[in-house]
Amino acid sequence: VKALGTFELKLTSFLNAHGLNSDGNCCNGLRTAGVCSSSCKTFFRVCLTHYQSEISNNPECTFGSKTTSVLGNNTIQFNKDTASQEFKNPVQFEFQFSWPGSFSLIIEAWHDSTLHGSPRELIARVAVQRSAEVGKDWYTFKHDTPYSEINYSYRIICGEYYYGAGCSEFCRPRDDQFGHYKCSTNGTKICLDGWSGDMCEEAMCLPGCHPDHGYCDNPNECRCRLGWQGNFCDACINYPGCQHGSCSKPWQCNCEEGWGGLFCNQDLNYCTHHKPCKNAGTCTNTGEGSYTCTCPPGFSGTNCEIEYDDCERRPCLNGGSCKDIGIGYRCQCESGFYGKSCEHEADSCKTNPCINGGTCTEDEASYTCQCDAGYTGLNCEIEINECDQHPCKNGGRCIDQRNGFRCVCSTGFEGPTCSDNINDCVHDPCQNGGTCLDLINDYECRCRAGFIGPLCEINVDDCETRPCANGGICSDLDNDFKCHCADGFAGKDCRININDCADIPCRHGGNCTDLVDDYSCDCPEGFWGKRCHLYEGM
Repeated sequence: VKALGTFELKLTSFLNAHGLNSDGNCCNGLRTAGVCSSSCKTFFRVCLTHYQSEISNNPECTFGSKTTSVLGNNTIQFNKDTASQEFKNPVQFEFQFSWPGSFSLIIEAWHDSTLHGSPRELIARVAVQRSAEVGKDWYTFKHDTPYSEINYSYRIICGEYYYGAGCSEFCRPRDDQFGHYKCSTNGTKICLDGWSGDMCEEAMCLPGCHPDHGYCDNPNECRCRLGWQGNFCDACINYPGCQHGSCSKPWQCNCEEGWGGLFCNQDLNYCTHHKPCKNAGTCTNTGEGSYTCTCPPGFSGTNCEIEYDDCERRPCLNGGSCKDIGIGYRCQCESGFYGKSCEHEADSCKTNPCINGGTCTEDEASYTCQCDAGYTGLNCEIEINECDQHPCKNGGRCIDQRNGFRCVCSTGFEGPTCSDNINDCVHDPCQNGGTCLDLINDYECRCRAGFIGPLCEINVDDCETRPCANGGICSDLDNDFKCHCADGFAGKDCRININDCADIPCRHGGNCTDLVDDYSCDCPEGFWGKRCHLYEGM
């Protein structure tokens, strides 16, 4: 079983200048003029036990005990005099329980007198009650008896993977299926990048990955559940074979306007989508992708694509010349003739040759017609077609009228000649301060920072990328975020470890080391405690 921690006792030196035992007698030989003729053969016994208000002469060593071999004579400098012996200094006592903080320590120096019948004689005894915190710093002491002096130090350190005041907090770094974390200096689990949860077992998916429709097994993945697609698994998959439809949840095929059928492949508005009828023919939808064209006079064919030649029948009489004008014909009459087909002969105003409201004026040999606006020709028989000059702009259709024309504008344009682009931004469709850009029969919203969507209606969640480090909690703002940092951290994204040594907590010249929401003091010799505030003789 792995130990939670270890109590380490470091023996520094033992001084017994005259070679006397605890009774003041010589360990060996005779004393002449205060000096013993032979030296002590010194070994040590250490007993560590639970705290006792009164330490008995032979207490039970509940935490452990160790006895050394003979390490030297009257005076011993440990680690120097004992380097060649099988004596391990510091002496270690492992414990399998939470360190209680207080204890009793007994250190005894003995003389090995087996050569004289008595197995041992007590030279000196240290029996003290102490309290000590877990840490790497040594507590150092000197103990004097009437005939000797012993110098020693001790400390309590946690075993590997154990932390806390009692070495009872377990944390072993791991990166496997059961967790992905490392350990802080106080044993707190710190998740590796891309992991979260109590045991850091939950992978953090790609920022923006849909929480319901996407998932991940490893950090920064976004794997889509059945029926969903896209980088963030936020787009549903249409019903297989769907052509002109969309979906709001998987396997739908919601048809666009003008389309029908199971796969939205039947064009219900063929006339609007394809405009098949030529030469001003009128298109009528007949359902399921079918249509019929009603042709104007002078045209025929499925799409009114065939133009009749109205001059084939030679309608112009009396030597008049014929010109096909698409819908009908026009006759250029010889002098003295007039009418639609030059069928009337006229040499004077008496026969009223001027038609369509024209005014007749007699000449010496004939007459002259002053035509009304919109007409021309010898007898005002020709109506001027104002559409010949293509006055309608931007794909507008021109309809000739008497002394004028009328434009039927394409979608998105208006005005007498369809030259004005309709302002689709007039109703301010863009939200949240977005700028509207007018297009043709459409508009585009240029969103200000922090908003997206066709109408800038979506506030971007600035917390989605998890900007707050070290366990900070994120609050979304407009094009910004605010982190509420865990204890011990500061800064915009909680990446700054607050310097807990700034207030100089370590006393008596101790050196401070900053930790996470904590600090550690490296105390000078003779002082101990969290802030080096404890010392012998307090």
